[in-house]
Amino acid sequence: MSLDQSQVDAPRPGRRPATTKAELTRIGIELFTERGFDATTVDDIAAAAGIGRRTFFRYFDSKNDLPWGDFEAHLDRMRRDLHRLGGDLPLMDALRVAVVEFNRISPEETPNHRRRMRLLLTVPALYAHSTLRYKGWRDVVAEYVAERLGVERDDHVPNAVAWAMLGIALSAYEQWLRDDRENLTEVLDSSLRMLASGFADL
Repeated sequence: MSLDQSQVDAPRPGRRPATTKAELTRIGIELFTERGFDATTVDDIAAAAGIGRRTFFRYFDSKNDLPWGDFEAHLDRMRRDLHRLGGDLPLMDALRVAVVEFNRISPEETPNHRRRMRLLLTVPALYAHSTLRYKGWRDVVAEYVAERLGVERDDHVPNAVAWAMLGIALSAYEQWLRDDRENLTEVLDSSLRMLASGFADL
């Protein structure tokens, strides 16, 4: 017997439906961690969230997007934070402050964020998919650098700074994941201070 679309998309009984990106992301990360990314389907996530498959796709284009949560909103916040800092701080200090704040995680969210980042940095399908997200992150950095220096967005220096900061940030995350005692914002801050010395003339 086939189901009509209203039945397919009806909430599952037994739990309140998950209706935010954050809730769906948390549920998806739990399933990916328990079962493995490749073994977990969109239908599995939708069922665990108490929603229909079609509702899932209102929030995410694919399960590859799910671990990123509302990443675009976070990028918008980082962009606003950079502009609020204005030109009072040296360029690299402003970037360091904004990137550290972008990655500041509450203590209660830290375990889930560790699971998220382990997935993003170790699952081949997610690692490849991350290229698009990292480009969005680099664009925010490069746009700010270009504006501060009065150069074009596509000039070499803004892109060199953006790529360097991304590499340092990913390195800091790998260090954080290797040692549960590490504090993410402290590792990031220390790493970005080292990077700033290489761009001291900007």
